Amino acid sequence: MLSALLGNSQRLDGGAMFGNAPRALWSRWAPPDAENRIALACRALLLREAGRNLLFETGIGAFFDPRQRERFGVVEPTHRLLESLEAVGLSHADIDVVVLSHLHFDHAGGLLAAWEEGAAHRLLFPRATFVVSDTAWERAVHPHVRDRASFIPGLCELLEASGRLVKVAGNEWDGLRFHRSEGHTPGLLLAEIPDATGRPVVFGADLIPGAPWVHAPITMGYDRFPERLIEEKTALLTELVSRGGALFFTHDPEVALGRVVLENGRFTLSERVGQPDTHPVVALG
Repeated sequence: MLSALLGNSQRLDGGAMFGNAPRALWSRWAPPDAENRIALACRALLLREAGRNLLFETGIGAFFDPRQRERFGVVEPTHRLLESLEAVGLSHADIDVVVLSHLHFDHAGGLLAAWEEGAAHRLLFPRATFVVSDTAWERAVHPHVRDRASFIPGLCELLEASGRLVKVAGNEWDGLRFHRSEGHTPGLLLAEIPDATGRPVVFGADLIPGAPWVHAPITMGYDRFPERLIEEKTALLTELVSRGGALFFTHDPEVALGRVVLENGRFTLSERVGQPDTHPVVALG
C-alpha cells in the first residue's frame, strides 16, 4: 500500500526554483508572495508491504533553530512528518527502511529530532536501514563549495555510527529498482515502486520536484548541470509514457502524483492525485 505523507513545508525564492524561466511564466504555476517566495511541500512516500514499512525520504523536518527556520522558509516548528506517520498508526520506530534520494537538508532533515535549545542533533528511526547511493554519499561527505550549505553538519557521522547505513552502487537493492541522475546533484537516486495495478511509480525527487517541472526545459537554479538534467528528465519521462507510469512529487504543494502522458509533443500529466495542505495523508493505492 502506498501513501503520501506531508512533512514540513517551505517557502523559497521562486526565481531560484525555476532557474532561467522568467517570472512572467513561472508565476502562473506558482504565485509568489511579497518576498518572491513560492509554497513548497516536503512530501514523503510510505510503502507498507508484508513484513516491513519503507519510507522514501523524510523532508526537511524541524531540526533548524528558529533563526535558520526563518532563513530557509520552514513553516511549521513541529516535526510534521512524525505527525503524519502517527495519522496512519505508525511512529518513526516502526520504519524498517528509509530510502534517501540524496542528502540535501530538505530531503534528509526529517531524519533528525526537532530542534531543542542546547541539544545536539539526534537521529530518529532507530530500527531503520538508511539507503543512499554511493555517489550521493561521497558528495555529502566531500561537498563542493557551491552546495556545501545544502548538507547538514554531523548527519553523515550519525548515519555512519548507526551501523545501519547502506550505500547503493547499482540500480537495485533488496527488491527495489532505482533510476540514477547526475544533473541536480551527483548520485541522485530515484526509487521505482509498482502501484496497485503493477504500473511504475517513480519518486521524482529533485529531478522533477513538482508538476511544473514535468515540462522538459524547466529546471532549477540549484541544479548542477541543467542541460544534462533535461536529457535525464526526457529519458525518464519517455520511459514512463511507454510503461504507463506515474511520478511522485516531493515538493509540489498541491499534487502528490500524476500519470505521465505525451500530448502534442509535450510531456504532461493525467490522473493527478491532489494533496492539499489540509490532508497530511493521502492513499495512493
